[in-house]
Amino acid sequence: MSEIPAIQTEALTRVYKIRGGKKSDPKELVALKDVNIQVSRSELFGLLGPNGAGKTTLIKVLTTLLAPTAGRACVAGFDVTKEPHEIRARINMVSGGESSGYGLLTVRENLWMFSQFYGIPSKEANRRIKELLEVVGLGDRINTKSSDLSSGLRQKMNIVRGFMTSPEVLFLDEPTLGLDVGAARDVRRFIREWMGESRDRTILLTTHYMVEAEQLCDRVAIINEGRVLACDTPAALKHQLQEAAIFQLQVSPLDGVPPETFEHIRGVRHFTYSPQDGFATLEFILEEEDVLAAVVNQLTAHDIHLQNLEKREPSLEDVFVHLVGMSMEEVERGESN
Repeated sequence: MSEIPAIQTEALTRVYKIRGGKKSDPKELVALKDVNIQVSRSELFGLLGPNGAGKTTLIKVLTTLLAPTAGRACVAGFDVTKEPHEIRARINMVSGGESSGYGLLTVRENLWMFSQFYGIPSKEANRRIKELLEVVGLGDRINTKSSDLSSGLRQKMNIVRGFMTSPEVLFLDEPTLGLDVGAARDVRRFIREWMGESRDRTILLTTHYMVEAEQLCDRVAIINEGRVLACDTPAALKHQLQEAAIFQLQVSPLDGVPPETFEHIRGVRHFTYSPQDGFATLEFILEEEDVLAAVVNQLTAHDIHLQNLEKREPSLEDVFVHLVGMSMEEVERGESN
């Protein structure tokens, strides 16, 4: 008998009704469209996409906070619509940037209060609180009021809150959002260690940080505009672009030459331009290496001097560009092709 997936969706769709439209012609926003994913038990599964891609909506459906408009979703073998109470007893969730807890309570008091919602005996709750706070570097703040913590330290407290109940399935929605580099590194290390302690644990992580997805996830689903565009291991996703040639060029300032000059060269799949002090960085995804000659010819024709050229391996950002036609940053800025 095959193992029941930790998470499974079938043609999952969520549509929001937008206020302000005419009753005869109501406006709709399709947040999720025919999403099909399957997450195995003990897997750290990532949803990678820009803000507004549908990641948080999917998590809200899976955690029974939102009902699907169409399709089906199951968590730990239970249907999100028909058996929400069975699911809630087996999951937990942490969202980046949230400010859960009460400012007048200390870190320990806040975490103890949440533990009681899950029926954890007080003695065991206090043991877990102390142990987990030490792991994330908050042991010396156990008696500090949460209102006196920085935003980064409050987020670490929230991380502990999510892990403290030892859920079967843990949902992490942008858990390192707003954290400094050091704090984000601590959280990622903690996530990896927690997953390594037991094969009975599953995490669904949403992120728009490429490095986070690459470092943490066993498999990644790339999502944009409510649709899953690809799903595989980070290595397999990047392998799809092995035939593409990716070059980064440092050149002298363009001095009035429109960046679009390079974007329209035949064989250029994607192009980005980043001006810096005294030079510019041009990055190309080319259909084949031979196209580089046309790029260099354009530089020469406009008296732009090539200072450095580097060929690099594909990244998840390149995979996203290949699937969507824009970078993650461009999508979030609302740019179009």
